[in-house]
Amino acid sequence: MAKKTIRDVDVSGKRVLVRVDFNVPLDEKDGAMVITDDNRIKMTLPTLNYLIEKGARVILCSHLGRPNGKPDPKQSLHPVADGLAALLGRPVAFASDCVGAEAEAKANALADGDVLLLENVRFHATEEANGKELAKQLAALAEIYVNDAFGSAHRAHSSTAGVAEFLPAVSGLLMEKELAWLHDELENPERPFVVILGGAKVSDKIAVINRLIEKADTIIIGGGMAYTFRKLVQGITLGKSLYKPEWEPIAQAALDKAAARGVKILIPVDALITDAFDFDAKKLGNTRYTGVNESIPEGWEGVDIGPESVKLFGEEIAKAKTVIWNGPMGVFEIKEAAKGTFDIAEVIAANSTAKNIIGGGDSVKAVKKAGVADKMTFISTGGGASLELLEGKVLPGVAALADA
Repeated sequence: MAKKTIRDVDVSGKRVLVRVDFNVPLDEKDGAMVITDDNRIKMTLPTLNYLIEKGARVILCSHLGRPNGKPDPKQSLHPVADGLAALLGRPVAFASDCVGAEAEAKANALADGDVLLLENVRFHATEEANGKELAKQLAALAEIYVNDAFGSAHRAHSSTAGVAEFLPAVSGLLMEKELAWLHDELENPERPFVVILGGAKVSDKIAVINRLIEKADTIIIGGGMAYTFRKLVQGITLGKSLYKPEWEPIAQAALDKAAARGVKILIPVDALITDAFDFDAKKLGNTRYTGVNESIPEGWEGVDIGPESVKLFGEEIAKAKTVIWNGPMGVFEIKEAAKGTFDIAEVIAANSTAKNIIGGGDSVKAVKKAGVADKMTFISTGGGASLELLEGKVLPGVAALADA
């Protein structure tokens, strides 16, 4: 999936519009909004520093939150300009709209190496509808377009796909890395190739399962979606665990496809169960681990994998040369139900000879909370974008970029 990058174009003295993902968490403190996690900003620094060093005039656009197409002071990118300036060690100008007279004047006033951040593109209702007029106005600010916002590349919005119709469009260095690890690397992975998939619903992940059955040696299934597989394979009852009868044919088809291709599917053999579960309050009632292949009693539900499952999965992960993980093993947001997810994170980290790829979403939070993020080969910044790329879907924000 080779795309032209910023290395392939002359950016010196050019106004370069860069779509970044500065959708960072903000909290109110002493009457002002402050950034609570600047990791997404830091991930773009290689691209921004390259452009600055080459003498580009850098214009940044991003969304933040879901302002529903109208300005919202609490979802303004203004605090991000200050945070970015601190990380870059240079001033960052700010425009109070992403298009219009002020944005045009500030873009035109940039000198080589200067940086301008535009206000939240989602303050315009047509952004998420890929409005042509908004795309044209954004394009008019610059001479080159760069997409470095992999986390938004699965959306056909004005700032991710539409603007590329009006400017030469190339990828940033973060986008290049995402495509290399989540696509190119998995086209011909070093084997054994182990895929670990968690999450709630079989229906949400079945496209990824089906796609990766064609590539993997082993697929490990955890999280809420594992209970449907457990019912089919182990014949256990599930109590109140996450399950719908209509998921059974989907799961059975995946099992049949894997068997036909000689791909091993591993599912949990035990679980942490509880008799009361309040996600909002982050509380569980009484808890205990089941035995191996033991049914879950009425009134109880599974919220994590158990120690025997960790051991089973760990033995397979330890033999792998390529590992990709997307989705937690349980309700890891609740401390008492996080052990299985964190144990798997530590098992992956312990296999230092493998290429360990964390495919976005909650798995990223899990490796960070487990304190092993620095031991992973690559951690994706995308959630939905990672999943859709793993499914084999074409991402509009990537398709819009020039091929290498």
